[in-house]
Amino acid sequence: MAIVGEDVTGAPRRRAAVLGHPVRHSLSPVLHRTAYAGLELDGWEYGLQEVTAEQLPAVLAQLDATWAGLSLTMPLKQAVIPLLDVVDPLAEVTGAVNTLVVQPGRDDSAGPLVGFNTDVAGIVAALREAAGDPDGWAPRTAAVLGARATASSALAALGELGVPAPELIARRIGGPGSAVAAAHRMGIEVRHRPWPDAQAGAGALLEARPDVVVSTVPAGAADAVAGVLAERLGPQDLAGSVLLDVVYAPWPTPLAQAWQGAGGAIAPGWLMLLHQAVAQVRLFTGRMPDVPTMRRALEAEMGRRAAGGSIPEYPAVLPLGDA
Repeated sequence: MAIVGEDVTGAPRRRAAVLGHPVRHSLSPVLHRTAYAGLELDGWEYGLQEVTAEQLPAVLAQLDATWAGLSLTMPLKQAVIPLLDVVDPLAEVTGAVNTLVVQPGRDDSAGPLVGFNTDVAGIVAALREAAGDPDGWAPRTAAVLGARATASSALAALGELGVPAPELIARRIGGPGSAVAAAHRMGIEVRHRPWPDAQAGAGALLEARPDVVVSTVPAGAADAVAGVLAERLGPQDLAGSVLLDVVYAPWPTPLAQAWQGAGGAIAPGWLMLLHQAVAQVRLFTGRMPDVPTMRRALEAEMGRRAAGGSIPEYPAVLPLGDA
């Protein structure tokens, strides 16, 4: 019988998981489990759990020394920040934490909880790959659709790529966690273009004709805009431009189809997911995973689901109790 903190092979038990709500559809378990297997990390597990912002404090209180870290998605990227012991400068300035690393503690207890943002690295890598020039690509103009946590990461990524003043196309820009506030912290000048309806959203993109667009809105939110673009754009009107749509299911999105139909290049959301997961694995394990193997596993799972395969069931990783 294995002792506490060990798996059945006797290897030290190490745990990680993705938390969010909704999160059942997440592809993170495929990526992390593939990475751990490739690194031959015996005793490493990666699970999935539905957790709301209200439940998060009670969940984090249950972490112990067996935990390496957590991947965080909606609606936890901002809710987790006041619960952390340390926040990495990039995560602090963007106001978005998608990666929680559990530092070693005393005995069987968890140590300090440290927050990171790997979405920025994922966005940069996905855009450079889609542009076909990982090192020399230098977009001059850009637009971001949406104004919340992922939009803040997109602004940071565009700043890293050298875009001086990206445009923010959003229905609402105020309130806690606004990307406008994040831009101010980063010293990035943004121009807000209102998006009250599909015509206005599409019109803003058509007027700007940016070199790169990052859509950070949920699935379906930009479909009407895509319909207007498809009607008004010719086959080569967007040649040389790049779109990253963070939605990866269903894929392709109507926005990606409209962009590609007008001659633009597209970076699928799953490509960002892949590259941000690579950075997470490095933070959790201290080792570099095999990226091509992770990519193949991700593409295979997406193909399986697209063909009607069921979403895998992962066991709950922590009891929620009455949280």
